[in-house]
Amino acid sequence: MSRFFQKAIEKLEKLPDIQIKQILSHLASEHELLEASLQSIPNGLAVTGPEHNLLFLNRAIERLLDWENTDVDQEPVWEKLRDREFALFLKECLLKETTILDQEIVRGKESSLVFYQLSIFPLVKKGTIQGNVLLIDDITEKRNKEVRLRRAESLASLTTLAAGVAHEIKNPLGSMGIHIQLIQKAIKQAGVIRPQTILKYLDVINEELDRLNSIVVDFLFAVRPMDIQLAAGSINKLILELVQFLKFELEEARIELNLELEKSDDRVLMDERFLKQALLNILKNSIQAMPEGGKIKIATLRTSEGLRLIISDTGIGIPEENIEKIFEPYFTTKQEGTGLGLTLVYKIIKEHGADIEVLSRMGQGTSIVLYFPPISKPAHRLLSDGVNS
Repeated sequence: MSRFFQKAIEKLEKLPDIQIKQILSHLASEHELLEASLQSIPNGLAVTGPEHNLLFLNRAIERLLDWENTDVDQEPVWEKLRDREFALFLKECLLKETTILDQEIVRGKESSLVFYQLSIFPLVKKGTIQGNVLLIDDITEKRNKEVRLRRAESLASLTTLAAGVAHEIKNPLGSMGIHIQLIQKAIKQAGVIRPQTILKYLDVINEELDRLNSIVVDFLFAVRPMDIQLAAGSINKLILELVQFLKFELEEARIELNLELEKSDDRVLMDERFLKQALLNILKNSIQAMPEGGKIKIATLRTSEGLRLIISDTGIGIPEENIEKIFEPYFTTKQEGTGLGLTLVYKIIKEHGADIEVLSRMGQGTSIVLYFPPISKPAHRLLSDGVNS
């Protein structure tokens, strides 16, 4: 309440009737404006008192939740909900008096799941907690859009990958065709057929068959869904294991390694098998970028937005025009290799819900930065029949 109204209330007994009416009219106008604003927001909003009784709710939360009774009285708010699963969950949250921010709630049957985002935080008045504020939003459509977007991205990636495979397969097929023609020509020629000539051609065909098999195996690995099982784990521990694994190779390549690892909370959600493979691919690229030796620095840093992992080298760098292409399937500047190494890195990092950025300058080295999101609570699942359409 504004200071003006506080002072007016203190002097209420001394004020004439007309001024009292004006004050009441202003209060009523402010109250109407506030209630209209709260009723107009798309997010569900409810306010409870010290005994968890309902003090206020807006139309959005009435629509989102299945209320048995929305009267403002002394009955606990969880007693007013028909969905007993959600009511028990809400009761547990309120009685524990813990702040909840953006907790995902899943309600309904497997065939018709509805996703909500719930926040519960204290109602503070004059420096004391006098209840709770509940915010809830239906994020089902948002989740469905995310799923559709991921499918579209997967389809686009698959199309690019298939085009790359078609291009890669042409060369070995062409070589095999030429050598088969040479064998046919040798057989048709008059005289004795030289076994050495035929065997030489067959050796080339066998090499090309192995190459084709390698292309197909890499393609299948790239397109198959990854069975990612995320769990909280220490990124520093994973890095130290990789460093130990690569110790001899780093020494042989005359590469100095510097570690600057987060000393506090280094946990991220990860699947150790796949993330280790991704980091190994990045480190191998760094080693190959320094044929004359150099330095690699690995740093982890906790920020308000999650955990940052930086792998930097003093290698030859990447041309600016190639930075945007390095994660594309079959793009490579190496004499050997399939060009799928960094494509798989990108796929694994994205499956972890993380982001990846490449910073590079020719002759000055490259930095790969991975951004891991904070560890959030898993969605609370409420499978029941009481789901609003």
